[in-house]
Amino acid sequence: MLGLLAWPLSPRAQPTPSYADLVPLFAERCLMCHSGENAPLGLRLDSYQALLEGSSKGPVVVAGQPEQSELIHRVKGSRQPRMPLTGPPFLSDGEIAALEAWVANGLPEGAPVAVPEVVPERPAAGEAVTYRHVAPLFARYCVKCHTENGLMGPAPEQLRLTSYREVLATGERARVVPGHPRASELLHRIRGQARPRMPYDGPPFLTEEEAQLVEDWIAQGARDAEGRPAGMTAGARIRLHGVLEPGWLLNGVPLRIGADTRIDKSPRPGDYVQVRGRLDGQGGIIVERLRRR
Repeated sequence: MLGLLAWPLSPRAQPTPSYADLVPLFAERCLMCHSGENAPLGLRLDSYQALLEGSSKGPVVVAGQPEQSELIHRVKGSRQPRMPLTGPPFLSDGEIAALEAWVANGLPEGAPVAVPEVVPERPAAGEAVTYRHVAPLFARYCVKCHTENGLMGPAPEQLRLTSYREVLATGERARVVPGHPRASELLHRIRGQARPRMPYDGPPFLTEEEAQLVEDWIAQGARDAEGRPAGMTAGARIRLHGVLEPGWLLNGVPLRIGADTRIDKSPRPGDYVQVRGRLDGQGGIIVERLRRR
């Protein structure tokens, strides 16, 4: 079974893996989110004891029972969100089989092993920002609420941030407009340009460096984990809050006001307003309703 793994094993690896044998896998695929004080739902995988303690929702592994272990369900995708959040690619069949074998054989710890400190991945100079760079931020700050059965129950305003596809979804409305960060509600929320600022339980909020990383990701086309840019969906519904500027701009976003636009409460430049409308295909908004808040 271990011969199927795509990651190198330590010399002491046995047919039944231990936590020590799995540390390289955790370090490569999990610890970018599940380590340190801000680990999502308190779930840390950076020590044997922390893994056994599980998350704020309870244990994630049950000795001898992989079919009852949340960790196994999440890496398989039989429960959502599938992990790791930066996938695809997700874990290989061999990697999942090793985790299952470890749980089925009683969660052996193995010899003490140093768990490497994982520094958040940042793009190198000249490298494009991709989903793998921003997904850990969503995992640390957002997913505790913006998932099914999160801390607030159903995902607030139907916004789930548990996969690349869901971050870019336009079903209820678009929160990310690839290539146009100023038209992206998600960025407005994390920067505090729209209320309430996110995350809802902040501070702490995203640092300026983290917010800039999200902005760069959107500006460069909201690329997936493999670097492919997303297309902008013209006609997608959109809702933005912010300060109205002269010339019908909202935080620098052009507002197209027409005969059918409904304008409430006589908004003027400098007022905090809400805009509802649709994307025009160039990063602007065809406004259906504009009102002072």
